Amino acid sequence: AGQGGVERISIDRASGLARGLPQVLSPHWDARPAGQAPELIVVHGISLPPGRYGGPWIDRMFCGNLPPEADPYFAAVAGLRVSAHALVRRDGRLVQYVPFHRRAWHAGASSWRGRSACNDFSIGIELEGLEGATFEPAQYEALVRLCSDIARQYPITSVAGHEHIAPGRKRDPGKGFKWPALRQRLGWPARCFPSVSEASSDP
Repeated sequence: AGQGGVERISIDRASGLARGLPQVLSPHWDARPAGQAPELIVVHGISLPPGRYGGPWIDRMFCGNLPPEADPYFAAVAGLRVSAHALVRRDGRLVQYVPFHRRAWHAGASSWRGRSACNDFSIGIELEGLEGATFEPAQYEALVRLCSDIARQYPITSVAGHEHIAPGRKRDPGKGFKWPALRQRLGWPARCFPSVSEASSDP
């Protein structure tokens, strides 16, 4: 197996769960609109508290039991009902929170190429990292494998950042994320990725 065990990813289409991946199942999800399959992968960046890596806090926030007293930053986010489908840790380890065919609550108010409510038709993948900072080689390895396996099961047409689907409101994963590297490694056409005109409004 490669870093983080990514070689063993196999998504069960019936359950939406990836065999061989740790699962910390979140209660924060619901059904997609009838007949809607995932078509978009949204890349996010997250660290809790910001700039600190490791620990149980991302798992606990997505499961709705983040203790507000554990860190001053947590008081503002502990009550949020949010989730992503999966997380890529700094060392490339993967965790799944929501079945891929279900609707996770990761995008918020959003739009991609004329379609609003991106949660309806997207899969959210969080990268452990600080907005605007760089990510680790192991994270790119795991993300490429996960995106490839997701695209084998679902009709994925695009990959975008949270900053692209909610410009002005969100800026993750930010300037430290190497979109050309992801495109090269995946080998998908340019139309599958954000264009210059769709770039984030980061200053």
